[in-house]
Parts: sequence; structure tokens; C-alpha cells
Amino acid sequence: MSVTLTSSITLGNRFARELPELAVDWQAEKFPDPRLLVLNELLAVDLGFDPAWLRTPQGVRLLVGSAVPDGATPVAQAYAGHQFGGYVPRLGDGRALLLGEVTDAEGRQRDLHLKGSGRTPFARGGDGLAAVGPMLREYVVSEAMHALGVPTTRSLAVVATGQRVLRETALPGAVLSRVASSHLRVGTFQYARDTGDVDLLRRLADCAIERHYPAAAGSERPYRALFEAVVAAQASLVARWMLLGFVHGVMNTDNMTISGESIDYGPCAFIDSFDPDTVFSSIDHGGRYAYGNQPLVAEWNLARFAETLLPLLDEDRERAVELAVESLERYGHQYSDAWSAGMRAKLGLPDGLDTAIGDALVEDLLRLLRHGRVDWTGFFRAMGAAARGDTQLARSLFHDLAAFDTWAEQWRAVGPDADSMDRVNPVYIPRNHLVEGALTAATDGDLDPVLRLLEAVSSPYVERPGLERYAEPAPEDFGTYQTFCGT
Repeated sequence: MSVTLTSSITLGNRFARELPELAVDWQAEKFPDPRLLVLNELLAVDLGFDPAWLRTPQGVRLLVGSAVPDGATPVAQAYAGHQFGGYVPRLGDGRALLLGEVTDAEGRQRDLHLKGSGRTPFARGGDGLAAVGPMLREYVVSEAMHALGVPTTRSLAVVATGQRVLRETALPGAVLSRVASSHLRVGTFQYARDTGDVDLLRRLADCAIERHYPAAAGSERPYRALFEAVVAAQASLVARWMLLGFVHGVMNTDNMTISGESIDYGPCAFIDSFDPDTVFSSIDHGGRYAYGNQPLVAEWNLARFAETLLPLLDEDRERAVELAVESLERYGHQYSDAWSAGMRAKLGLPDGLDTAIGDALVEDLLRLLRHGRVDWTGFFRAMGAAARGDTQLARSLFHDLAAFDTWAEQWRAVGPDADSMDRVNPVYIPRNHLVEGALTAATDGDLDPVLRLLEAVSSPYVERPGLERYAEPAPEDFGTYQTFCGT
């Protein structure tokens, strides 16, 4: 069953129909004066939407959920989750709604989802709203991640609601409309498992297989194949985060997708100076989700996912545990391989180079970068020029010049490929000082800094004149950076 809206917009309600135990029918709040702030026109076209229509009053009402097609079934999705290690059996979409599914230009099913659309039964005391700044942060960072080649949810639009949101101060409210291959999470499986309904758990797993990993359906053990596919997807994803210096900030199990897409860009940020202990989130007091901890946290989350699947892996619980452990053991090797391959690419190391030599170059470099607190993104981009013989910029980032010179001589001796380095080392990322400046301006009504930042990060590997400030590290007076969850 599907439903049609003006301008040929069609929304499916498959999740609501097939997994009603995990969905609560709900309606978005009616906002007084919705006004479009930013629209991702290319994504809109890919989804089959008319960008011009989305800019009309009716289109904007769709983007905040107040005008949906007749027969559509907006739902708040149920899920559980470990938050900073503590289990919460009922979380769910406290301020979000799944409007329905759309089919994109390549025939793929995608979720159309709102964030900040008002309280739901899962709100747990929250107001269900969102402010302009955090919603624009998710828009900027998710689109930057997409441009960087990282699997991610996408942002379709941010709409100002005309309503004030009370946080530490009164802030202008906004709704983000985002797109994902699905919003199935490890926490979704945790919620289903806790119901004790094995049939529900099986239907959920079958949905994940059909939507994300159809090859698993033909496996001798399809649910084990599903788990192994998610393990591989997450190993690859977290390696990409690490290679870019990205810190998610809140890697709870409800923020780990089954699809392997990055989701929920709350207290996220990119490291400036390299330090594995970097933490940005204001609530991560113990550093659980520090940059350097992300690979281990992902493995821990996957172990929690494995626990939910035990009833499907084998009727004998002991055998089910054995199968899960065997499959989870793949994660470490897969992550290590992805990280190592990525670092070799960032340094332009040639194919066929002895593994021991490549590993030593990487390990020695990481020690140098940490000791010198060197700008991660700026250094690797500068190394393209160094591979062409101009080491001046890269060298200027170090205090211990002798140590860098020694390492660089060994690196140049292996014949690094400068062109391949430029293809994987970005010039532009959403640098923290630029993001904060742009969001502050937008909160005050000036969207130009956000739009200029989006222009830079949407083509991150191509250096362009006039965008020099977007490649520069934070000024010294920027200070210690702290992020907040936005709720």
C-alpha cells in the first residue's frame, strides 16, 4: 500500500504495517510559521521530489510533518539502547517521526524522517523540539560526510518552525528532515528481544535482511549472515571515521544502525590536533566515546547486537553463543585491515610495499603527530605536496623538525603517490570553529556562513581559490571545544 501527495510525492508505510509492535501512530506538532531555511535540491531530485514544490507553503508543511498524504502513517519508532553503558529498555523516537518510505532514482527504498517535530509517547519528559543550531549542524556534517564518501544518513531540509525552544536560553526552533536507507538500530533489536516475542524478532531480522543484506537470505544460517554483514559494515564505517578524524560523540547502541550508516549527529566534531583521548561531548565525562575508543565501543555495541540474535542463531543457546562469538571475532581483523589500508592510502604508499615497512611508517608517524599535537586534516593534505618534493607546509606543522625530517626521508624513499593521496585526503572538513561560527550566525538569522560552509565541504577533495579559510585550523584563541547533544 502506498499513498500519493500533490506533486507526485508517494510515501509508503511498510514499517508501520509490517512491524506495528515497534511503531506508534503519531502526528507532528502544528507549528505557527514554518519557513524553509535550507533545502538539499540534489537529494530532493534523487528522491523524486520537485524542489520548487518543496519550497511552496504546502511543501514546507510536508517537511515539518503537518501536511502528509491522505492515508500516510507517520509513526514514532520504538527502540531500546545502552546509553554510556547503562541499559534503558524504552527509548524510541522522543522527538522524531518516520513519515514513510520513498523510492529513489535507483529504485532503493529510503526513509523520510523528521527530527524536532514534537513530543511523542517516547519523549521521557523532553519537549520533543529542536533548535535551529543543532539541526543545521546535522545538515552540514551529514552532507560533509556524504561528500567524503562515508555511509551516512542524509539531510533533505531544515525548516524554522516560528516557535521558540527553551534550552539554557530561548532559541529559534527548527525541524530537520533526513533520509536513510532505514532507521533500524541495534537498539531496535534490543527492544524486540525484550518483548520476548521471537516471531517479532524474526520478522525484524527478515526486514533488515531484505532491506540491507538480501544475500544473507540464501545463506545456510541467514541470521548469522545478517550479523556478520553488520559486523563488516560497522568495521568499515568506524575505520572511515578514524581516518577522517571524526568523533561521533554518543555511540550508544541506539545510535548504531543495522545498515552501517552514520546517524544522529549530536555532539559530533572533527579532531584538530591529533590526540586519541579527544572528547568533545559535554556529557562524556569519562571519555567513553573518545576518538581513540571508537573502534572498541563499536565492537562492544556489536556484542550487544549479537545477544539479541541468539534465539535466531540456534535453538541450543550454548551453540548460539559459540556462533556469535566466532562471527564477532571477525570484527577486529576487518577493522584493522580497513584502517591499515586507509592509512596506507592517505600516505600514498605503493602497492606491494612490505607490510612491516608500511606499518612502521604509520606507527612512527602517529607517535610524531600525537607528540606534536599536529593538525590531522591539514597534515595529510600537505603531504600531497611533500610527495611532490615540497615539504615546507607539512614540516611547518612540527616543533621537532629533526624527528619529522627523519621520518619524511624514510617515507619518500618508498615512492609515495601524490595524486592518489589528494584523492583521499580532504582539503575541507566541517572544522569546529567554522561550524560554531556558522551556527551562531544562523541562530541570529544570517544563513550565509552556513551556505558558504556547505559549498566548501560539499566538494572536499578539490582545492578552490577563495576558500582558503575553510582549510585553515582553528585560531589559537578558539580554546577547548565542547559540544552538546541539542536536546
